[in-house]
Amino acid sequence: MSKRERSPPSEGVLIKRARSSTPPTSQLAISSSNDERQKGLIRTVKRTSSLEAPIISLAGAHSGEILSCRFDPTGQNIAACSADRSVSLWKTYPPNTNYGLISSLTKAPILDLQWSLFSPTIYTVSADHTLCSIDVNTGQRTRKVRAHREIINTLDRTMASGSGTELLATGSDDGTVKIWESDDDGVTKLPISSFEIGCPVTAVAWSADGANLYIGALDNEIHVYDIRKGQEVYSLMGHTDTPTSLSVSPNGFYLLSPSLSSQTIIHDVRPFSPSPSRIHRVLTGAPAGFENTLLKAAWSKDDGGQRVAVGGADRMVTIWEVESGKILYKLPGHKGTVTAVDFHPKEPIILTGSKDGTMLLGEIEPGVSV
Repeated sequence: MSKRERSPPSEGVLIKRARSSTPPTSQLAISSSNDERQKGLIRTVKRTSSLEAPIISLAGAHSGEILSCRFDPTGQNIAACSADRSVSLWKTYPPNTNYGLISSLTKAPILDLQWSLFSPTIYTVSADHTLCSIDVNTGQRTRKVRAHREIINTLDRTMASGSGTELLATGSDDGTVKIWESDDDGVTKLPISSFEIGCPVTAVAWSADGANLYIGALDNEIHVYDIRKGQEVYSLMGHTDTPTSLSVSPNGFYLLSPSLSSQTIIHDVRPFSPSPSRIHRVLTGAPAGFENTLLKAAWSKDDGGQRVAVGGADRMVTIWEVESGKILYKLPGHKGTVTAVDFHPKEPIILTGSKDGTMLLGEIEPGVSV
């Protein structure tokens, strides 16, 4: 990412402070009228993270829309996948280098990706029906498996309880969800189990303990499968259109599910929910649009999951406070639908990816740790 040339004093200028043990305070010079020769308004902005600036653009790597982007478990690195069939790797912190572009991995757009929880590996799923594993250290694809008969929309991973083995779940338009084990080459050639859902699967997410799998499908339901029993134990209702993604809260108590109806529901998935419907909150304000994009949502992590975020067709990111249901932020900056969001695991930083082919890193106010 190239640095801008120094602007004339009359234009907006971001004055950087030397890094210290406390977040720096920056001053922004903001033009107060259309006449740029007039003196701008000086506003003080309190910094809340270790980013180089409050907002950073990560651009230039992809020629197609970004369909998923995620921080690695340490928060030091970012991976994004695109309709241009490539995966880009970035440094979160200065100088925010795009240090890898792994191209021509598949024959069709890469729809989702996940970082491994314990090894330098990235898993991807694609519209060409394949599941791939990539060694981040070498940038080489270690395995490519024809995992399903149709487009694979979604992917999630967990550490199997007690075994120390990483498990992957993939969901496809062929109406099945398959479970895979990781191995020395990234992923096994054959699934260890398969579930027939009966209609296209749009989203999967593991429970916090890895015992259950949440599956969003075209029938507007979220099916909950017990992995040990190999069967559906209950389903979550409430959506009037297809869930686009699923995300479990950091404490494992709640499940976040945006949908094509522009309604986002937080479900209570505790064993003994006080609500018969298991609906904890219904959030509105992030329009899904007419493109039927599978928008990916996320929970904040630095504060234990007090906030959730979903991108929208209004080219903004909406962030809500979970307990009140209040919209805290509507973040602009993209020129296309915001397809994916992720929160940094340790700092109040949000990552967004868009159909405009770019990502943005932005600071938000820190939450209160729980």
